[in-house]
Amino acid sequence: MTEKASQQPKETVVAEKAPQQLKVRWENANVQSVYSNVCNVAGTREEIVLLFGMNQAFNAADNEMSIQLSNRIVMSPYVAKRLAQLLKNVVADYETKYGVLEK
Repeated sequence: MTEKASQQPKETVVAEKAPQQLKVRWENANVQSVYSNVCNVAGTREEIVLLFGMNQAFNAADNEMSIQLSNRIVMSPYVAKRLAQLLKNVVADYETKYGVLEK
């Protein structure tokens, strides 16, 4: 064998394990359900803030609307992006089953 041939790298086969799927268990012992018909979003570079509340103004002739805020959810932009994708998928499934929602 020549010296040049012995210096070439040898092929090594590495058996890669398939990643195990993570099982998520949703604990719902302390979950609370809240109805909201209003949502607003604000954000900074570090966080996205979702504000949820109720519009209880039943008189359309009023010049002012009062929204009673009930919940604020603060999340990172990465979580907000995943939430946006999840909502997009859920709404697409809904529209497939029940028809297109008008804006």
